Amino acid sequence: HLELGFTYLTSLMLFTSERSVGKKLTIYMLDGIPTGSMTVEIGNWSGKAVFSPRGSLKKMLERPEFGNPGIDFLKSQSDSPRFDDSIYIGEAEELRARLKTHIANRDFESVICFLSKDELLTKAHIKFLESRLITLAKDANTSDVENTNHPKLSRISEADISDMEYFIDQIKLVLPAVGLLTLVPSVQTSHTRRPTDDPGIVYSVKSQSLNARMIESDDGFVVLKGSEASKTVSDSIADGWIRIRTKLSDSGTMVDQDGKFVFTDDTTFSSPSAASSVVLGRQSAGPISWVDPSGNTYKDNQQQSNGAQHAVSGS
Repeated sequence: HLELGFTYLTSLMLFTSERSVGKKLTIYMLDGIPTGSMTVEIGNWSGKAVFSPRGSLKKMLERPEFGNPGIDFLKSQSDSPRFDDSIYIGEAEELRARLKTHIANRDFESVICFLSKDELLTKAHIKFLESRLITLAKDANTSDVENTNHPKLSRISEADISDMEYFIDQIKLVLPAVGLLTLVPSVQTSHTRRPTDDPGIVYSVKSQSLNARMIESDDGFVVLKGSEASKTVSDSIADGWIRIRTKLSDSGTMVDQDGKFVFTDDTTFSSPSAASSVVLGRQSAGPISWVDPSGNTYKDNQQQSNGAQHAVSGS
């Protein structure tokens, strides 16, 4: 690993109402390739993340970090059309032993583990982290969370709770760096950043009774202010979309006007399916539910764009 390793430094910008604050992530690619095993660290954080594809995991378990207690996220493809991936969140006093059990009994594609470099995480700490992370993942409604049992929060001191919440904040920064949006809410309702002067393609939802418009931005899929949504929901709609609709209604982001909901602000969703399901009040495949002014679906445009990129790279 040391002969092939490659270190990549990146900065994440966190935006607040007063100022922007930078965070430096150090990503060390153990195999020298961006899709291989890696470690991720953040300046002034006592924690550490270790990511591994399943194919490399047995060899990775030889590393000393896996003898420590920690939290693991197992990623796999979701069987549900509503989600791109499925996540199982667990904890272990010795990650190596737990991951060997997962290899024998679970179907997954990759794993990312979080542990402490100073070895100060106790059983109570990791049980607290596990419970909080499962709650956050289910509330975000971005990944299909496989955990059927929800462990109770362990009892730790007020100071330890503060430390663990900070630990969770760092986990939230690291997960997207390895392609996991599990803790990123499927909808952002608070003062979404306005799109640029050129918003690109403006899509409309396929509906004879609703007028809803959506654009794609760096933040996600933005349903524009003034868009309409159905007040009624079908029996088949997932509970997660109902919770999001309730949150939008309670916050005043969707208000009742003439028998329909109307968006009072630009609202960002994590996927086109999340946006269309909330707007239509039923399960909806977003890539084919949003159409541009020419009648092409979002999926059509993505396929055309990918085809053009392949043609350029192959020329």
